[in-house]
Amino acid sequence: MSRYRLQPTPAQERLLVDHCGHARFVWNLAVEQHAHWRPGRKAAPGYNEQCRQLTQARAANPWLAAGSVIVQQQALKDFAQARANFFRRTHRRPTWRKRGQSEGFRIVAISPDDVRRVSRNVGEVKVPKIGWVRFRWSRAVTNGVKSYRITRDRAGRWHVAFAVVPEPIAGPGTGAAVGVDRGVAVSAALSTGELLSVPTLLGTEKARLLRLQRKLARAQRGSTRRGKVKIAIARLKARESDRRMNWVEKTSTLLARDFDVIAVEDLKIANMTRSAKGTREAPGRGVRQKAGLNRGNLANGWGQLVTRLEQKAPGRVVKVDPRFTSQRCSVCGIVDREARESQAAFRCRACGFACNADVNAARNIRFAAGHAVAARGGPPLGGPANREPQHDDHLSYGSRC
Repeated sequence: MSRYRLQPTPAQERLLVDHCGHARFVWNLAVEQHAHWRPGRKAAPGYNEQCRQLTQARAANPWLAAGSVIVQQQALKDFAQARANFFRRTHRRPTWRKRGQSEGFRIVAISPDDVRRVSRNVGEVKVPKIGWVRFRWSRAVTNGVKSYRITRDRAGRWHVAFAVVPEPIAGPGTGAAVGVDRGVAVSAALSTGELLSVPTLLGTEKARLLRLQRKLARAQRGSTRRGKVKIAIARLKARESDRRMNWVEKTSTLLARDFDVIAVEDLKIANMTRSAKGTREAPGRGVRQKAGLNRGNLANGWGQLVTRLEQKAPGRVVKVDPRFTSQRCSVCGIVDREARESQAAFRCRACGFACNADVNAARNIRFAAGHAVAARGGPPLGGPANREPQHDDHLSYGSRC
């Protein structure tokens, strides 16, 4: 997806809100239909049957017929895809949509003439039932766009995202490899010794966010004041999210351009960020501490970084087993849980090697990726090795953990 900031007029914004409402209404009707299905009953209506029902609903409801049939049909198409993803066990079950959350709609089968450039920094996209809507031309729109999605975030900002296949970034061709260790205190530590961190809110912005959250707790539900406070909080959160995405884009481009092989840990982020609250019968322990750790993990963009790396450097991202990468010495290969003296310091008690703990883990990740590439019959990784190749019998030190 190639996303741009949409700049609708007030009149166009009202029509965009109507489109979002129609898409949300059709989606929720589809959710309600499938909520009544149970094993053994007649199959729930599919996409084609729901489109026929939509035609009847538009004929009976003028307010629905006033909207775009493309927007409404694509909402059904998105629901059908969401159901298919659920049965493939790759996504959660599609649920109800609420106003103000996940607002948006999709337009397909557009022609090249539906997107044009007006000036140096302004472009226009043609939206059904609305006409030409301006957006900020921050970079060139790839030719051959067939569809786009318009969304509205909680901060009230509109965006248009064109569905295009991103062009891969060519590596240097020297066989250079890098290991990337993702963490909380340091977002990404490279085996080359660099420490990269996601930019967060400034101190004044964090203080303002805390004041707004306290004000939100005192505000009466449903009041106008509460709505204004929620928008102010959403704008600060959106600012933080934009900085994180900007960091992800720049970091992934840098890694894809400078290295031919990028090694990362095969982390199960969904499992790592699962709540520890437990059940009523068996409540969990350390719930607040675990919630804080989960927020730290998600705020560092672990999944976003790897996703963009796989898109920009397809076939060059190697995922390795994360076990013992933070406890193993990158020089002698000894695994010792006591070697990590603190969050940032690593000192091997066997050979005396000392360095930053995250950099040491990144070097182990790079070394493991070298074994993975060699096992697949690939060429040896370029650049000096962090240690001499270890035999399998050295892995027995893992029993000490």
